[in-house]
Amino acid sequence: MQIWVDADACPKPIKDILFRAAERTAITTTLVANQQLPIPPSRYIKMLRVHSGFDVADNEIVSRLSAGDLVITGDIPLASEVLAKGGHAINPRGERYNQETIKERLNMRDFMDTLRASGIDTGGPAALSARDVQAFANQLDGFLVRRQLNGQV
Repeated sequence: MQIWVDADACPKPIKDILFRAAERTAITTTLVANQQLPIPPSRYIKMLRVHSGFDVADNEIVSRLSAGDLVITGDIPLASEVLAKGGHAINPRGERYNQETIKERLNMRDFMDTLRASGIDTGGPAALSARDVQAFANQLDGFLVRRQLNGQV
């Protein structure tokens, strides 16, 4: 199992949690972004820089993903593709995407896109809070512990 991070928009506190988890669990964690991002020296943490462009990083993650891998992303269409390939996805606010809820999330995303396209200001997401960071840390830790108990890490 590997962890893939849709890193262009991933908040620093979330990356810091991932860096510590990679070291603690010895799981390869790869940040994928269209710009070079700072990473700590580690044999478990890697940076994969891709060309700029629409969905280039997402497509790279999907092409390299193996069933059972974990992807950290706030991108709902990417999460949907990850689930379709047998992967797992958690967003930076600690929500774990699953087959039961992904279609609903895609529909809501498309609805909000339609509203924005018609000129309605839908606002943006709230700033990442300490509660969000804690929820992410808890979700990641729970996921990694379950995988380890099942002998899948």
